[in-house]
Amino acid sequence: MNLNKDIQQLNNKLDLLRRKLDDAKAKDNQPLVLQFKRELATVNKKIASIKGMQSRNNSAQVEALKALAFNRVLTKVEQADMGKFKKSIRGLIVVHPLTALGKEMGITEVTGYAPKSF
Repeated sequence: MNLNKDIQQLNNKLDLLRRKLDDAKAKDNQPLVLQFKRELATVNKKIASIKGMQSRNNSAQVEALKALAFNRVLTKVEQADMGKFKKSIRGLIVVHPLTALGKEMGITEVTGYAPKSF
Protein backbone atom coordinates (compact mmCIF):
# COMPACT_ATOMS: atom_id res chain seq x y z
CA MET A 1 0.00 0.00 0.00
CA ASN A 2 1.71 3.14 -1.21
CA LEU A 3 0.10 6.11 0.50
CA ASN A 4 1.61 8.72 -1.84
CA LYS A 5 0.29 6.87 -4.88
CA ASP A 6 -3.16 6.58 -3.29
CA ILE A 7 -3.24 10.30 -2.50
CA GLN A 8 -2.21 11.14 -6.06
CA GLN A 9 -4.96 8.96 -7.52
CA LEU A 10 -7.54 10.49 -5.20
CA ASN A 11 -6.37 14.01 -6.09
CA ASN A 12 -6.77 13.16 -9.78
CA LYS A 13 -10.27 11.86 -9.10
CA LEU A 14 -11.03 14.99 -7.07
CA ASP A 15 -9.92 17.21 -9.96
CA LEU A 16 -12.10 15.25 -12.40
CA LEU A 17 -15.11 15.51 -10.09
CA ARG A 18 -14.62 19.26 -9.71
CA ARG A 19 -14.60 19.71 -13.47
CA LYS A 20 -17.72 17.57 -13.83
CA LEU A 21 -19.38 19.58 -11.05
CA ASP A 22 -18.61 22.84 -12.87
CA ASP A 23 -20.10 21.42 -16.08
CA ALA A 24 -23.22 20.27 -14.24
CA LYS A 25 -23.60 23.72 -12.66
CA ALA A 26 -23.23 25.35 -16.08
CA LYS A 27 -25.99 23.12 -17.47
CA ASP A 28 -28.09 23.77 -14.33
CA ASN A 29 -28.58 20.04 -13.67
CA GLN A 30 -29.36 19.88 -9.94
CA PRO A 31 -29.42 16.06 -9.50
CA LEU A 32 -25.94 15.78 -11.00
CA VAL A 33 -24.69 18.71 -8.92
CA LEU A 34 -25.85 16.99 -5.73
CA GLN A 35 -24.33 13.68 -6.80
CA PHE A 36 -20.94 15.25 -7.56
CA LYS A 37 -20.98 17.17 -4.27
CA ARG A 38 -21.54 13.91 -2.37
CA GLU A 39 -18.73 12.22 -4.29
CA LEU A 40 -16.43 15.19 -3.63
CA ALA A 41 -17.14 14.91 0.09
CA THR A 42 -16.31 11.19 0.17
CA VAL A 43 -13.08 11.68 -1.79
CA ASN A 44 -12.04 14.53 0.53
CA LYS A 45 -12.69 12.28 3.55
CA LYS A 46 -10.53 9.52 2.04
CA ILE A 47 -7.70 11.99 1.36
CA ALA A 48 -7.88 13.30 4.93
CA SER A 49 -7.81 9.74 6.25
CA ILE A 50 -4.73 8.81 4.23
CA LYS A 51 -2.93 12.01 5.25
CA GLY A 52 -3.69 11.16 8.86
CA MET A 53 -2.15 7.73 8.35
CA GLN A 54 0.95 9.36 6.85
CA SER A 55 1.21 11.67 9.83
CA ARG A 56 0.96 8.77 12.28
CA ASN A 57 3.62 6.83 10.37
CA ASN A 58 5.95 9.83 10.38
CA SER A 59 5.38 10.38 14.10
CA ALA A 60 6.29 6.77 14.81
CA GLN A 61 9.47 7.11 12.75
CA VAL A 62 10.39 10.34 14.55
CA GLU A 63 10.04 8.63 17.92
CA ALA A 64 12.16 5.71 16.74
CA LEU A 65 14.89 8.03 15.48
CA LYS A 66 14.91 10.12 18.64
CA ALA A 67 15.29 6.90 20.64
CA LEU A 68 18.61 6.19 18.89
CA ALA A 69 21.57 6.98 21.08
CA PHE A 70 23.55 9.25 18.77
CA ASN A 71 22.92 11.91 16.15
CA ARG A 72 24.89 14.67 14.46
CA VAL A 73 24.88 16.89 11.39
CA LEU A 74 26.72 15.33 8.44
CA THR A 75 29.57 17.22 6.79
CA LYS A 76 29.62 17.97 3.06
CA VAL A 77 32.37 15.38 2.54
CA GLU A 78 30.27 12.69 4.22
CA GLN A 79 27.24 13.71 2.16
CA ALA A 80 29.24 13.57 -1.07
CA ASP A 81 29.95 9.84 -0.76
CA MET A 82 26.83 8.72 1.09
CA GLY A 83 26.99 5.08 -0.09
CA LYS A 84 30.45 4.49 1.30
CA PHE A 85 29.58 6.39 4.47
CA LYS A 86 26.44 4.32 5.13
CA LYS A 87 28.36 1.08 4.59
CA SER A 88 31.00 2.09 7.11
CA ILE A 89 28.47 2.82 9.88
CA ARG A 90 26.09 0.08 10.87
CA GLY A 91 22.51 1.21 11.45
CA LEU A 92 22.96 4.76 10.16
CA ILE A 93 19.77 6.56 9.16
CA VAL A 94 20.12 9.85 7.27
CA VAL A 95 17.32 12.43 7.43
CA HIS A 96 17.17 15.33 4.97
CA PRO A 97 15.43 18.54 6.12
CA LEU A 98 13.24 18.79 3.00
CA THR A 99 11.58 15.39 3.45
CA ALA A 100 8.33 14.97 5.38
CA LEU A 101 10.24 13.29 8.20
CA GLY A 102 12.81 16.08 8.32
CA LYS A 103 10.14 18.76 8.36
CA GLU A 104 8.28 17.05 11.17
CA MET A 105 11.48 16.74 13.20
CA GLY A 106 12.31 20.39 12.54
CA ILE A 107 15.87 19.77 11.42
CA THR A 108 17.65 22.36 9.28
CA GLU A 109 20.63 20.33 8.05
CA VAL A 110 21.22 16.77 6.84
CA THR A 111 21.47 14.73 10.02
CA GLY A 112 22.57 11.17 10.71
CA TYR A 113 21.09 8.98 13.45
CA ALA A 114 22.77 5.81 14.68
CA PRO A 115 22.80 3.53 17.73
CA LYS A 116 26.56 4.20 18.26
CA SER A 117 28.66 7.32 17.78
CA PHE A 118 30.21 7.93 14.38
